[in-house]
Amino acid sequence: MNNIKNLIEIFIVSTRLGLTSFGGPVAHLGYFHAEYVQKRKWMNERGYADLVALSQFLPGPASSQVGIGIGVMRGGILGGIVSFIGFTMPSVLALILFAYVAQQVGVADSGIIQGLKIVAVAIVAHAILGMAKNLTPDLARKTIALFALVATLLIPHFASQIGVILVAGVLGFILFGNHKDHEAEPIKMPISKRVGTLFLTLFVALLIGLPILSSFSSSTWVDIIDRFYRAGSFVFGGGHVVLPLLEREFVPTGLISAESFLAGYGAAQAVPGPLFTFASYIGADIGGWVGGVVATIAIFLPAILLIIGVFPFWHSLRKKRKINGAFLAVNAAVVGLLISAFYQPIWTSAILSPYDFSLAAILFFMLVYLKLPPWSIVLVGALGGVFIHSL
Repeated sequence: MNNIKNLIEIFIVSTRLGLTSFGGPVAHLGYFHAEYVQKRKWMNERGYADLVALSQFLPGPASSQVGIGIGVMRGGILGGIVSFIGFTMPSVLALILFAYVAQQVGVADSGIIQGLKIVAVAIVAHAILGMAKNLTPDLARKTIALFALVATLLIPHFASQIGVILVAGVLGFILFGNHKDHEAEPIKMPISKRVGTLFLTLFVALLIGLPILSSFSSSTWVDIIDRFYRAGSFVFGGGHVVLPLLEREFVPTGLISAESFLAGYGAAQAVPGPLFTFASYIGADIGGWVGGVVATIAIFLPAILLIIGVFPFWHSLRKKRKINGAFLAVNAAVVGLLISAFYQPIWTSAILSPYDFSLAAILFFMLVYLKLPPWSIVLVGALGGVFIHSL
């Protein structure tokens, strides 16, 4: 009975986040931090930061994997799946609907999108302040965060993010192996290593088997599933990276027209939730609502298999002194990565005038000092964007 209650709670909370989490993966992490760490205390700061760090190592949508991981710790494998459904399905449905509405009534030109970008500024700024206070308490870790910030700003490539995390991990292994904060707070791990191995094996089997099956099959559906699964398996750096990859997979082959692809691209920037749901739009364009569901499952499946498969091994590694020292430094680097992403693209695409900055300041005040719920911040931000657009 308690497990069912937990699953219902996970679904309600993740669905609300799926309906209100605008601004891309970095903003999503800010929303998650506010909801799961600060408000509900399902995780502590260290556990959340470790999970974010883990998601940076894995291909796929980082924010979705963090949400799945939190669901797993709260309610087992079913909890992870329910968390994924709650966070993802609103944007799957909204993306198809929004693509139609945007073309008909010009929502993209109304100022709403600009207002939602400013919402992301307030959300991410709040998350950065909280995480920096807890994860960079000394000069050494502040220095690592600065290194991560500068490196990723000056070398704007997803490979630089992976490199920064690896370098930080090595430094932490050396510098913080005997640190007084080395002990990771224990967390409940409802997945065994045997189950984790099964999920990782399935991930590899599909990655190898689907292209082989596609080459021998004349089914368009098998080919489409293979393309989406492959895209989900090799994307590092967040949802924005998957968009050009999907363009190369589907436009030159004629599965979707360039015009339809661009319409969906615009809609993907406007809806809440993960950008990977752009695949839902492409699938629906090719094969109706069934195609949208199939595409969604195919592109997210690698991320689900990887995060659940790696989870029990990650939990064991956190207990080791040297490995935990590495995580201390990686967590500091994640703060630098968040600040880097806060500047580019969040700040540079949202704060274009004194009016934008004023709205961001008002939203930040509402969030931090008035402690209003995120949905109200989103509503005021959207209305504020419309007002600024009318000036």
